[in-house]
Amino acid sequence: MNGILAFFDTNVLVYADDTSSPTKQDCGIALFAEHLGRGTAVLSLQVLQEYFVAATRKLGLAPDIAQRKVEVLARARIVQLHAADVIAAIELHRLTKLSFWDALIVHAARSAGVSVLYSEDFQDGAVLGGVRVVNPFVTTNR
Repeated sequence: MNGILAFFDTNVLVYADDTSSPTKQDCGIALFAEHLGRGTAVLSLQVLQEYFVAATRKLGLAPDIAQRKVEVLARARIVQLHAADVIAAIELHRLTKLSFWDALIVHAARSAGVSVLYSEDFQDGAVLGGVRVVNPFVTTNR
């Protein structure tokens, strides 16, 4: 991990709080904490928003607790997208057939200059927009 910037998709952060999946929870916590401590964790505003919704709806966290978690997550480097980025994500969506929201994640990661995108929503090992996808929950990636 030595200084390699890493973008975290929402699902990794949600698993870090999901007590029903302790192996994924431990992995998500350790991975994000390591990158946050090194200053190499990268998120987007979209991820912060999605995390809050998933934490309150899927995990049943109280909004004030989810808000505090978002405040912790916001200590990472945050990618803030603009209108041109939305258009670039639409183009990526059209070219790759990714969902628009996934294309926006990939574009945010690419814009931040990260080397790796941690997610379980894409094919492990795929290179999307020049960013390598790593599913941290695949046994060989731990």
